[in-house]
Amino acid sequence: MARNIEIKARIDDFSALYEKIALLSDGLPDLIDQDDTFFVCPHGRLKLRTLAPDRGELIFYQRPDKVGPKTSFYTLSPTQDPDSLRETLTLAYGAAGRVIKQRTLFMIGQTRLHLDRVKGLGDYLEFEVVLADDETPEQGIVIAEDLLERLGINRQELVDQAYVDLLNAQGRRPHD
Repeated sequence: MARNIEIKARIDDFSALYEKIALLSDGLPDLIDQDDTFFVCPHGRLKLRTLAPDRGELIFYQRPDKVGPKTSFYTLSPTQDPDSLRETLTLAYGAAGRVIKQRTLFMIGQTRLHLDRVKGLGDYLEFEVVLADDETPEQGIVIAEDLLERLGINRQELVDQAYVDLLNAQGRRPHD
């Protein structure tokens, strides 16, 4: 499975952070609307990401819920019929939650930086340092820690849970 080092933080000033990241970025950002449905999965997390009516990804991942940089193992399977797949997986496994967000994706080297506007939660920064096969998690953590410093992210802003868990803890659905 592919691996990355992930960090997530709550942010207060989306525009100011956007400007900081834009100065460091390798190019212009992509704006992506995402609708993620999570399914009951005892060995990690399974979500269907709908990007368009005819384009989505089934994503399985394993990642500890802890503050700070953490290793995530994941695999992606594209689909051209996300609505039908969502229905099938919901019937088979049960839905565990849904997250609707608008993601602004920047690239800095091997790192994907996401400025996320999450419906029902607010604004977050999430980044993923994509590890090459020969890179250790420790090498990715060094990159992640450097970016935290360069972006001025305080450790108390770091989040240890997935968006779906934060929404479920509030008892809120993304359409509320």
